[in-house]
Amino acid sequence: MTEQNRNYTAKDIQVLEGLEPVRLRPGMYIGSTSATGLHHLVYEVVDNSIDEALAGVCDTINVEIHEDGSLSVIDNGSGIPVDKHPKTGISALETVLTKLHAGGKFDNSAYKVSGGLHGVGVSVVNALSEWLVATVHRDGYEYSQKFERGIKVCDIDKGKKIKGTGTKIHFKPDPQIFDTVIFEKDVLVRRFREMAFLNKGITITLRDDRDDTDETFYYEGGIKSFVEYINRKKTPIHEDVIYVEGKREESEVEVAIQYTESYSENVISFANNIHTTEGGTHLSGFRSALTRCINDYGRSKNIIKEKEENLSGEDVREGITAIVSIKLFSPQFEGQTKAKLGNGESRGIVDSILYEGIATYLEEHPQTGKTIIEKALSSQRARMAARKARDLTRKRSILDNTPLPGKLADCSETDIEVNEIYLVEGDSAGGSAKSGRDSTFQAILPLRGKILNIEKARLDRILNSDEIKAMITAFGTGIGQEFSLDNLRYGKIIIMTDADVDGAHIMTLLLTFFYRFMRPLIENGHVYIAQPPLYGIIRGTKVIRYCYSDEELDQYFRENERGHLKIQRYKGLGEMNAEDLWSTTMDPDNRVLLRVNIDEENKISIDETFSVLMGEKVEPRREFIEENARYVKNIDA
Repeated sequence: MTEQNRNYTAKDIQVLEGLEPVRLRPGMYIGSTSATGLHHLVYEVVDNSIDEALAGVCDTINVEIHEDGSLSVIDNGSGIPVDKHPKTGISALETVLTKLHAGGKFDNSAYKVSGGLHGVGVSVVNALSEWLVATVHRDGYEYSQKFERGIKVCDIDKGKKIKGTGTKIHFKPDPQIFDTVIFEKDVLVRRFREMAFLNKGITITLRDDRDDTDETFYYEGGIKSFVEYINRKKTPIHEDVIYVEGKREESEVEVAIQYTESYSENVISFANNIHTTEGGTHLSGFRSALTRCINDYGRSKNIIKEKEENLSGEDVREGITAIVSIKLFSPQFEGQTKAKLGNGESRGIVDSILYEGIATYLEEHPQTGKTIIEKALSSQRARMAARKARDLTRKRSILDNTPLPGKLADCSETDIEVNEIYLVEGDSAGGSAKSGRDSTFQAILPLRGKILNIEKARLDRILNSDEIKAMITAFGTGIGQEFSLDNLRYGKIIIMTDADVDGAHIMTLLLTFFYRFMRPLIENGHVYIAQPPLYGIIRGTKVIRYCYSDEELDQYFRENERGHLKIQRYKGLGEMNAEDLWSTTMDPDNRVLLRVNIDEENKISIDETFSVLMGEKVEPRREFIEENARYVKNIDA
């Protein structure tokens, strides 16, 4: 035994009491201490109020952001009990605010369905707040108690007589814990709108004292209204939203579906109001039931002929917008973030309820059924054509033994931890990039003009695009259902376009393509956007300073005399010589790269943005530009 081991005794074991573990490792409980974690505090408190609503004792939730940076949540539920808890010896209110895993959610007589962090929600909020005041209306009186960083500073105060019941949680996030303590209204608006959709009949209000604004969210139509909201800037191919609901084995299932003219699918799943971004058994049940039911109906009506192949799940879901929501007594989530539902029985429950509901709807609405199947058949024909195109491409590659596109200037390094590929617009910029790069680890792929807008095209047409085929071949990943990161050839895929309108358009086209057909590239951190300088400050014939924004240019001339200095505005990368392009935009020691990320909590907004910017409808795009133009800088005519 080493000397160190001999000195290791019981006194070296650290025992964390109460809420100390939460403050020591907050990321274990709320995911992070960034803005995401900050807003998670709000969600946990509101989730408790939603649980009251699901229990049938609450229909109104009021949220208010105060000028001092604190936030309060008020509901008209039953109010947290204030009598002494038999096991802890303290009030139930103090128990749920200071003890982990304490709450009515563990007793099925109190709540049949709940979300939250396995019952730790409000105590975690208390632990990570500079202060928290809980006010309860119950038994004809108002009760209140204050805490600081999870520790009570007074006993419960029994106050004035009141009517009604409810709970108010007023807290101020602890700046010792969080990177930022500023609540973002837009983030909360998205979440509360979603909650109101998922729980029809509940009213959620958001008051922001900082700018004196109020918003109210109430949707009698529930998830039907949710689908209509998502599709408000798309073109549906049938007017009604198909709605199915049912109950099995203490589980409640709701599904809302509407098909549009788009080619991408948008299926969003929830379990107990929690967005399951990685799906799970309820999503599997939805997919299997939908595919089976559409095929059975198509064959029964002879729309799908006897000798024709069955429609695939991919065919059946083309252009679909759907919300799948299940509420169950004991959800089993995979992972701390609850991204995936694991309850095995949920697949069969969703499958049986949805199949029966869809079959009934199609029998009662034959024209809608025919329209949906014809769209799926069109998708099937395109998929088969795409498969033939892929097979032909593979055969040619094998025969020619030249799988990489000719325009690609490849690098010698094969380790994706090191190498990278630049996607540049045009031969001029491509020439500068090829001359300026380090060919050891940097590859260059010039793209001629604007690539195909894939938001308006099916896969068969996409695979006929030379520019897209060049990217697919260069990356080595395949596309669509055949996509795999196993053969990825570059660790960084860097979009490097001009700082003008055309450059921004090309970048958006590329991001749309990656998001729709190569999303794992983004999810695994392989996609970046280069940041070339906008200006060069020139003395004589030499550039003495590069500026990457108008603000940086203004700052320079506030600190330096203009004199004989000239300003050059770079509208295109081709205007920069190879040496300057390397030193400003491609040199790992000096360059600025923005990594493209997907915020799964805002996936609905992301999908909507791509649909608006790249879809068929002109009016939503005009509205988007008008609403956001004031935030954009450096747009060239």
